[in-house]
Amino acid sequence: MSLYPLLLAAVIAAACVLLTGPFFIPLLHRLKFGQSIREEGPKSHQAKSGTPTMGGVMIVLGITVAALVAAPLNTELWLALFIMLGHFLLGFLDDYIKVVKKRNLGLKARQKLLGQIIIAIVTMVVGTRLLGIDTTVWVPVLDQNINIGWGYYLLVLFVLVGGSNAVNLTDGLDGLAAGTVAIACSCYAVVCCLTGHPALAVFSAAIVGACLGFLRFNAHPARVFMGDTGSLALGGAFAALGILTHTEILLAVIGLIFVCEALSVIIQVISFQTTGKRVFRMSPIHHHFELGGWSEWKVVTVFWLVGLLAGIAGLCLLQ
Repeated sequence: MSLYPLLLAAVIAAACVLLTGPFFIPLLHRLKFGQSIREEGPKSHQAKSGTPTMGGVMIVLGITVAALVAAPLNTELWLALFIMLGHFLLGFLDDYIKVVKKRNLGLKARQKLLGQIIIAIVTMVVGTRLLGIDTTVWVPVLDQNINIGWGYYLLVLFVLVGGSNAVNLTDGLDGLAAGTVAIACSCYAVVCCLTGHPALAVFSAAIVGACLGFLRFNAHPARVFMGDTGSLALGGAFAALGILTHTEILLAVIGLIFVCEALSVIIQVISFQTTGKRVFRMSPIHHHFELGGWSEWKVVTVFWLVGLLAGIAGLCLLQ
């Protein structure tokens, strides 16, 4: 596959974010769409209160425009866009309720889950009937496809819900989610090329470009946050890449940072509810290191490095 459409998509997506940022961020300021910082979080984060959120609108706009311009307009691409935009809508509603309606919890968990179930059902129907996705799972190292029958549909739901929420949990430090998603999707662009999915490769490149462009405004000290609007959309898009390339297990390897962030929350909750003790100083795990004395920038750069190593490991497994 030629590198031209990949570079074109990345450049268009980045340009969309960079050009809209100077107009959109002041608009968020005027609308008073500021981030509320939770009281139980690190005290240093209280200074970020009021920073504009919902910057994910710029990211999703950039990805969508770039993908439509540079990628082959096939069923795979439309389904990937549907998954991303479906999660974008859920995240936007969540942010809107929290920021505009002043309800701290946003969408109720069951409302968000219902939306993700609907997205998963559409994904399964289109994937199996139009794209020929079967119910097998490819296992790296063994290099075998194992048919898990109806369990595959539960796996798709798990990947979509887990992927979107894991990226959402990762979005807790300036530049952390945008950088790790850019690294993971750079690796997935290679996966898509090697497995014969050119449209998804371009889609991956568009995600990378949009995230890199967003870092111009989101790197420490952040001028804008992506909010659930961006993190759920990026998580859904990343999960879509794993499902549509039929590399669901590889997704967990390349997205190791997201897996660790989600697991840290699960472990913390289970430990506290069963023993009354916390395993980590605070979860998600990036706060554990922050409270251990690491600067925010050190946590972010170390996590980026780990994400890069995980991505390289994933590509080695694919080979």
